[in-house]
Amino acid sequence: MLLRPALSASLRLSTRPSSFLPKTSLLTLPNLHTPHSAFLSTTTRAAITKAVSSAPVVLFMKGTPETPQCGFSRASIQILGLQGVDPAKFTAFNVLEDEELRQGIKEYSDWPTIPQLYVEKEFVGGCDILMSMHQSGELGKLLEEKGVLVEGEGEGEEGKA
Repeated sequence: MLLRPALSASLRLSTRPSSFLPKTSLLTLPNLHTPHSAFLSTTTRAAITKAVSSAPVVLFMKGTPETPQCGFSRASIQILGLQGVDPAKFTAFNVLEDEELRQGIKEYSDWPTIPQLYVEKEFVGGCDILMSMHQSGELGKLLEEKGVLVEGEGEGEEGKA
């Protein structure tokens, strides 16, 4: 019974001649396709730029490397460990400690998910990209080219044989 009045009202509006509808020009409508980075404050942008520059390998994650708070962050840490990233050249930021960082990093990179990996200040991707690059060997090549792997990790074993 309650649906009938609402339905008839919407039917009246949809069949009403356009002269009765409010006049709006497409030119006066706000631009709804503004890039996300336009909403990022200069203070937050500067803080994220400083964080990205703080080490050769930077991971924005949920939790810490010792206690990841989501499976994707855990997988990203495991991949970096398997690749042999030098802990002295690595830092991680826990986005759960700062809501502005959590939202800001998504806008900064124009990537909707966390974790996010940066190598030498360049955005690499999220967990799915890391996994794919790890499986294809691309991540190992990138990390080796950037010189962020533990030096001589595999060479010591070969020298003993």
